[in-house]
Amino acid sequence: MTTSADQPLDTSLPAPPPQHRLSDQPLAVTDITLPGEPPQRRLRDQPLDTGLPLEPPRHRLRNLPRDLLSLIRPGQWPKNLLVVPLALLDAQVAPPGLLTRTAWAVLLFILASSMVYVLNDLCDRNRDRVHPTKRHRVIASGRVGVPTAIAFGGALGLLLAGAAVYGPVDDWWPIAVYLALNLAYSRGLKHVPLLDVFVVATGFALRVVQGHLAGGTQIRSWLLVSVFSLCLVFVLGKRRHEMLAGGVSHRPSLRGYSVQYLDHLIGLCASVTVVAFLFHLQQSVGNPYADLAVLGSAPFALFAMARYLQLLHVNGGGGEPTRILLRDRAMVVNSLLWGLLLGGTLLATHH
Repeated sequence: MTTSADQPLDTSLPAPPPQHRLSDQPLAVTDITLPGEPPQRRLRDQPLDTGLPLEPPRHRLRNLPRDLLSLIRPGQWPKNLLVVPLALLDAQVAPPGLLTRTAWAVLLFILASSMVYVLNDLCDRNRDRVHPTKRHRVIASGRVGVPTAIAFGGALGLLLAGAAVYGPVDDWWPIAVYLALNLAYSRGLKHVPLLDVFVVATGFALRVVQGHLAGGTQIRSWLLVSVFSLCLVFVLGKRRHEMLAGGVSHRPSLRGYSVQYLDHLIGLCASVTVVAFLFHLQQSVGNPYADLAVLGSAPFALFAMARYLQLLHVNGGGGEPTRILLRDRAMVVNSLLWGLLLGGTLLATHH
């Protein structure tokens, strides 16, 4: 008989109850409840986050008018107010309706440029989303949907067509050329070095032509050269600022420039601007005040250009030329004094 002491010691542990591994069990998504959620809200009830905006909430609808206004850049409208009425400087007399037609030409270009802004933001929305500042634009950020932007641009086009056909301005071919150029710009010319800045500058020369046609005044070639080269200064300065601030990845055309090359181009165009405008004054201002207009304007023109180059090279500005022209105190005071000189000279000439 074998005693208990003779039995071998059983050291094996009792087998655990059978368990199913997690990988063997199908995940019952419909039975999982989220932490902190009431039992009736299951995972399948949660919206799938695709990164795309869902139905616009009520506050987005309330902000839609403001976002649409931001889309057409009202802060850039002063460009039209500054450029189109330049033709008034060449008006020897004031025929009836001169100011009305000039104001209507400004309105036409505001509508046309607003359409261009909508088109550019639509075409650039994917690239703007990865830009540090442009990602906040209303289309890139999703505050204005693509269908809404297309409908808004179409409404602007209809309004522009009605204002051009039924308004007091008969010759509006510069606006048609401006729209065609900017369509080509948005579809590819913006990516071609040099052509990108020349197309933008041409748009401002077309504004001056439209102002002359609206006012019935003679188109002065030196004024067009001056405006074109001045706009090249501003656009090239903006490209320089973009290159230093964010590199060349966000704008493909920047790969065709360097900071040194842009500096040479800016200096060249700045010189052409000053010389061309002084030639324009020499031709447009009648004797005996032509020499006074030229000699008096030279210091103001050189100071304005020197101040802009100072802000561009020393202060690191240049990203917003309109802001510089309208908000820099030195530039504003210089422009006011220069305007008083030219205004007095023109009044003396006409009387």
